Amino acid sequence: MIRPAFVLLALALAATALAALALGSAAIPLASVAQWPFSPETLSPRDRLILENIRLPRLVLGLAVGAMLAAAGAALQGIFRNPLADPGLIGVSGGAALGAAAMIVLGGDHLVGPLALPLAAFAGAVTATLAVYGLGRRHGMVSPPSMLLAGIAINALAGAGIGVFSYVGDDVQLRQLTFWTMGSLGAAGWNTLAPSLPLMLIAMTGLALLATRLDVFSLGEREAFHLGLDPRMMVRLTVGLTCLGVGAAVAAAGPVGFIGLVVPHLIRLSLGAGHAVLLPAAMLAGAILLVGADTAARLVAAPAELPVGLLCSLVGAPFFLWLLRR
Repeated sequence: MIRPAFVLLALALAATALAALALGSAAIPLASVAQWPFSPETLSPRDRLILENIRLPRLVLGLAVGAMLAAAGAALQGIFRNPLADPGLIGVSGGAALGAAAMIVLGGDHLVGPLALPLAAFAGAVTATLAVYGLGRRHGMVSPPSMLLAGIAINALAGAGIGVFSYVGDDVQLRQLTFWTMGSLGAAGWNTLAPSLPLMLIAMTGLALLATRLDVFSLGEREAFHLGLDPRMMVRLTVGLTCLGVGAAVAAAGPVGFIGLVVPHLIRLSLGAGHAVLLPAAMLAGAILLVGADTAARLVAAPAELPVGLLCSLVGAPFFLWLLRR
């Protein structure tokens, strides 16, 4: 059951990636795209320029961000032992967005280098996560209702902070903030990927290596301690890796909601709760979902683009209401 599921996910990912490279306001034949890695000369100069400099970095960014958000959601759900935990719902994405917004408005052109935005987003994500975790603990244990309420409060504060920066920013910064906060892969480029992609790969690799420990931790902090696991160190590692990856993802693509909630929950229902299977399957499914949503967002209003964050929210919000009702 598990092995065929991974094969299906891999095939779906390949098909989605091929469609993302071929479809758009300037369509490229699927056959030419499929032959391009082996015979680049089969493409016209225009198609090759579009493919290599616009759509390929956009595809790589979509794959990385989708996989990172899904992995972060699966890890946070394991740490908090709550299927409603999500980088967006508990304030991680909001904190990262606030940090990045502060850098855009206050950093100045001389400070906003390749690493400045991801580092600012990472700092905001860490601050928000630590606040939510601290406020959500009761008598040494994590209280899911308190955690979710704290996440709502942190998101509200982050939204207010972004509003303040939008108010004090100039016209160029305001326009950048407005489109960036909707979540989009439109700014993807090799320069964008250079600082963000390594951080996301490090975070995903680290979370995958923690899979067995996450299974132990999901039994409860006391049980994990008696089984030889240090709960505090486990929380720090998971939260640190999650903030690192989500901060880089938000800095590169803006806040994209609900992937970290929807994807791990569906994979858990289909393949079980073991993190050794859940994490890689969620990464594959998250990449498929975000790249597919981005392709649809480019086609719905072509030649204009619908921000992919809006499309993900349109799909994810009803799912969240269904999950909350359950």
